[in-house]
Amino acid sequence: MRPPPSSPSPSPPPSLRRDTDFRRLWAGQTASQLGEHTTLVVLPLFAVLTLDAGAGQLGVLRAVGQAPILLLSLLAGAWVDRWRARTVMVLTDAARAVALGAAAVAGLLGLLGLPALFVVAFTVGALSVLFDVAYQASLVRMVRRDQLVRGNSALEGSRSAAQIGGPALGGALVSLLSAPVAAAAGALFFAVSFVSLRRIRRPESVPERVAPVPERAAPVRARIREGLRFVAGNAWLRAVCLASAAFQLSFAATMTVYLLFLPRELGLTGATVGLALAASGPGALLGSVLAARLPGRLGHGVVLVSAAVLGNGALLCVPALHGSSTATILALLAVNFVFGTFSQLVNVTVMSVRQAVTPDGMQGRAAATITFVGMGFTPLGSLLGGLLAQEWGLRTGLLVTAAGMMLSPVLMAASPLARLGRVLPAPREPRHTE
Repeated sequence: MRPPPSSPSPSPPPSLRRDTDFRRLWAGQTASQLGEHTTLVVLPLFAVLTLDAGAGQLGVLRAVGQAPILLLSLLAGAWVDRWRARTVMVLTDAARAVALGAAAVAGLLGLLGLPALFVVAFTVGALSVLFDVAYQASLVRMVRRDQLVRGNSALEGSRSAAQIGGPALGGALVSLLSAPVAAAAGALFFAVSFVSLRRIRRPESVPERVAPVPERAAPVRARIREGLRFVAGNAWLRAVCLASAAFQLSFAATMTVYLLFLPRELGLTGATVGLALAASGPGALLGSVLAARLPGRLGHGVVLVSAAVLGNGALLCVPALHGSSTATILALLAVNFVFGTFSQLVNVTVMSVRQAVTPDGMQGRAAATITFVGMGFTPLGSLLGGLLAQEWGLRTGLLVTAAGMMLSPVLMAASPLARLGRVLPAPREPRHTE
């Protein structure tokens, strides 16, 4: 008697690199991230180097740019779950290109003072919230679930490439040419992203449009509440929110002091500041590559906790630096490289966990809820960083804020995230209530 035939082994997921529409999404997201990271450096450097902004004013500028995270994230999630994500991305790219183009013209005419800079920062920040929620939902609607880790690794790798080119380009343009030219470069990147995303041809299904009529007719507030309940009721996502909130509060405070510490305490030029910040980009590229391999070998929980400890801990070395010597610059490059590597490893792994445990129809709201809770503390962090730098001095302020970043891995280690293994759990459908 012959033994029963063995079941065929599952075929590996097809390569995303041969998927034309995914390549267009990837290219558009890369250009958009380049524009965003260029702008994130251009506006603060313009305020510090050209308008001679103080610590408090820089803290307010960064808080204004980050305020839309708190104000719009939940609405963005509800909207993205009802709209085509690519439509949201295309419209926000076009609007950011117009906003930065207007800022470039105003700068050339000598009209780009601090009040105008606040308006530009808020506008670009609001549009970036919509884009970031939309591109995460777009990936889930475009690829199979067994392709999510590879897709996220590619997209986060492009964000890492933007971290290389954006700060370096922004710092160099502000230092060598002018802030208006740097703003125009950001507008150009958003225009390139607009063109690339417009060329995607694959039909996109919107989960809420195929849901039962009562669910589709639910008001925005009801859909937001459902997203909040889903995240609060999921132990993994709840832990992600808490750890993210602790990290983002401390990181925003750290970066506010950091952007003052480098030019004023260490005496670095704008171009050197951009180069130092850009060093996190190559590290983040390495982190994206590691994220496609390490969680499946060591376990997602082990990777999350250990990477957060190593990455956040690296920034504790910066307050010990003095002067603008070659050794100081090399040390800054090394610190930012290490931080970029391990923070990116955490980012990609957390995103894969969130997407894996979330049903398709809840992806936008889950991403927005986590963004709201995690990133919503960044305006407060920026204000806190400016206050600490003003009251305690740059070096002490930087040490205190960098030490605060270590709370994030402690929270992850004490949560169910630390117990995640090599295989991620399946999605859990939300419980609908009247």
